Amino acid sequence: MIDTFDKNSSSLERATLGGGCFWCLEAVYQQIHGVSSVVSGYAGGESPNPSYETVCTGTTGHAEIVDIEFDPQIISFRDLLEIFFVIHDPTTLNYQGHDHGTQYRSVSFTHGDEQSKIAHEVVCELEDSKIYSNPVVTQIKAAPAIYPAEDYHQNYFQQHPNQGYCAALVAPKLAKFRAKFKSLIAPKYA
Repeated sequence: MIDTFDKNSSSLERATLGGGCFWCLEAVYQQIHGVSSVVSGYAGGESPNPSYETVCTGTTGHAEIVDIEFDPQIISFRDLLEIFFVIHDPTTLNYQGHDHGTQYRSVSFTHGDEQSKIAHEVVCELEDSKIYSNPVVTQIKAAPAIYPAEDYHQNYFQQHPNQGYCAALVAPKLAKFRAKFKSLIAPKYA
C-alpha cells in the first residue's frame, strides 16, 4: 500500500486519478513541471494487495490509477484535473478506447475536502460548457487504500515507447497533452 506523504516534512500534495490504462496517464503526468513522482497502481476495490492479473478480471473493484505527488506552489490540483479531462474521455462508463471493464473507469480519488470540492466544480464546469455531447461519468470519491502496480508497470512508456500499445495509444495522448499544455511541461521534457 502507498503511504500518505508526511505533510510535516514536505509541502507536497497528492492526486490519485484513473482514466483508462495507467500507462497513458503516467506518461503524461511524469512530464509536468511540479510533479515529483507518479506511481501506477490500483485503488477503489475491496481486495487487499491486488495484482495486475486479478485487476484485469474486472472482479476486484479496483481501477488502474496513477498516484501523483506534486508541489501545489508550482502546479495546482485544478490544473492536474484539467489535463486529466483532456487526455481521456470522461463520458465513457468503464472503458477508454479498446480497454473495457470497471478497472478502466474514470475516477478522481480525492485527498481531502478541498480536492473533492475542486473536482466537483471542474465536472460541473465541464457539464455547463457542453464540451462533451454526453454526460461526464467520472466518479469523485475519497481516496481509499492505494496499491502500487508491479515494478514492470512503472515508467512503462519511458522504457517501451515503441511497444505496440504505447506507440498506438500512449504516444498520441502524450502528444495531445504536449500540444495543449506546453507551458506546464517540465524543463527537462521541454
